[in-house]
Amino acid sequence: MLYCFSLFCCLISIASFQIEILRKKGHSYSEIINESLIESVDSLNPFMHARGVSFMVDNCSTTARLGSRKWAPRFDYILTQQALVAVDNSTPINRDLISNFFSDPVHGAVEVCAQLRPTVDISVPADADFVRPELRQSSN
Repeated sequence: MLYCFSLFCCLISIASFQIEILRKKGHSYSEIINESLIESVDSLNPFMHARGVSFMVDNCSTTARLGSRKWAPRFDYILTQQALVAVDNSTPINRDLISNFFSDPVHGAVEVCAQLRPTVDISVPADADFVRPELRQSSN
């Protein structure tokens, strides 16, 4: 259960951080939500669920592949050596961060975008032709 809790918190934190960075750089809410949430829900999460994180990273662009391999150990350290230790030590939660999260105007924009986008069902077949041949799963 703690693993699910920490994974969920990590995903929310990363999305929130990306949203804040894009907003500060002047991106529109539709672009922020697409880049930070919709692509994750519609593309990345189903792909990782079907094939795993390593497979997804191996099929990313060189920039994304190198970036994920650079940052993964840093996120692992923050999570295992700082965040989980704080949970174990019953460190008080900063309630201002929670309040700021729930009052963020991005939630209204997410609601509007969710109403405008069509429902989709994405799956990754075992013989997907968009995956490099040497990485395709065989049906054997």
